[in-house]
Amino acid sequence: MDDTTVNLVIGGAMVPGAATFERCNPMTGAVATRAAAATPDQARAAADAAAAALAGWSATGPGGRRALLNKAAAALEARASDFVAAMMAEVGATEGWARFNLMLAVGMIREAAALTTQISGELIPSDKPGCLAMALREPAGVVLGIAPWNAPIILGVRAIAVPLACGNTVVLKGSELCPRTHALIVAAFLDAGFAPGVVNFVTNAPAEAGAVVGALIDHPAVRRINFTGSTAVGRIIARRAAENLKPVLLELGGKAPLLVLHDADLDEAVKAAAFGAFMNQGQICMSTERIIVVDSVADAFVAKFRAKVETLAVGDPREGKTPLGAVVDRRTVEHVQGLVADAVAGGGVQVTGGASNGVLMPATVVDRVTPSMRLFREESFGPVVAVIRAADEEAAIALANDTEYGLSASVFTRDIARGLKVARRIQSGICHVNGPTVHDEAQMPFGGVKGSGYGRFGGRAGIDAFTELRWITVETESGHYPI
Repeated sequence: MDDTTVNLVIGGAMVPGAATFERCNPMTGAVATRAAAATPDQARAAADAAAAALAGWSATGPGGRRALLNKAAAALEARASDFVAAMMAEVGATEGWARFNLMLAVGMIREAAALTTQISGELIPSDKPGCLAMALREPAGVVLGIAPWNAPIILGVRAIAVPLACGNTVVLKGSELCPRTHALIVAAFLDAGFAPGVVNFVTNAPAEAGAVVGALIDHPAVRRINFTGSTAVGRIIARRAAENLKPVLLELGGKAPLLVLHDADLDEAVKAAAFGAFMNQGQICMSTERIIVVDSVADAFVAKFRAKVETLAVGDPREGKTPLGAVVDRRTVEHVQGLVADAVAGGGVQVTGGASNGVLMPATVVDRVTPSMRLFREESFGPVVAVIRAADEEAAIALANDTEYGLSASVFTRDIARGLKVARRIQSGICHVNGPTVHDEAQMPFGGVKGSGYGRFGGRAGIDAFTELRWITVETESGHYPI
């Protein structure tokens, strides 16, 4: 692969698209990547190639799968400089964020490698004399992984690593905003020696996304779909998959609350809130979007939080001198500015922030946000956080649950028993006591509830998602039948 053109990967071969599309650098406007624009027929060809490779790969023993996955982890690490350059050019990432992506993604592949010997079954007692009953987990088939741009190495790897460990073959549908970054993942897997067709890669022009993804979902060989992205698109994918009776794992939007109770360590809460709200400019599904603070400590928290956030400078990510870099595009700038303007017009108080310089947005805090404001309801996916004041703990819990989303959450209190009780009452797939809302580990069951999706990536939960559970029996005695 050269530095300018990204091709499809179908059956181990680099295939040009019928046309190409361009991804431009959000900082400079210059072309960052030219990528193959697949047709629906080419998408179907990728699924055909994955189907043809399934028998061989699914028959590979756990040791063989583990060895290749570990080689893929090493190949991914070896491409570190390429990944940094690609993420900077395509999504305006800082070098630190790109290297963090790479570190966690490498760990995810190695964790997937370790899972190959944990795909187990069980013997189930049968009431039928002489009947040996077993529950076995077997590969589901071809898995379609659809990955987003915001944490592209982490989420691209997550879309395919555990499915491969389980003996499935895969088609990775790369994001239109970072096709080169996602292509580098597939290149690393090919470097590791995966057989042709085990790992396939498709990119599409933005206008053709529906047709290409629809062709893949409809393909009879595709038996599982995983998607990370917006709730709106997740609903479309879920409906299309339901028409085909195909299970989907969806990790969608979020509006993560961080609760600060009356007995919280405010210094710890401030550190976690700043990290959770502004890491990667708030462009993380788990980003802290709502800080819900009990009235008795709200003034003290906001003063400390303002002082912390004012140290978070924004600058050109290519220079690497500031903690905040660029957001992905001008639409993000306009969306965040609209949310802030609406909140201020409704009585919110802007504590930090200011004018943007192109896609360089300052860290913005708006205090006294209420549920009637868009900033309380809508996912910002940018460097802004709302502070909502709650009368007491009960009110804080009610505010936390007053959302369509339910991915991540956190609660700060010095009373761990109280923290656990509150965590159990928050409607989210993930909740941390005295930790930030942004926290991911490869072995954890990662996913949301409500509008944040369903199903779980990671660890044994990932095995459940990407295998079929079968009941098989062996009769060891002569049969006795009523007819």
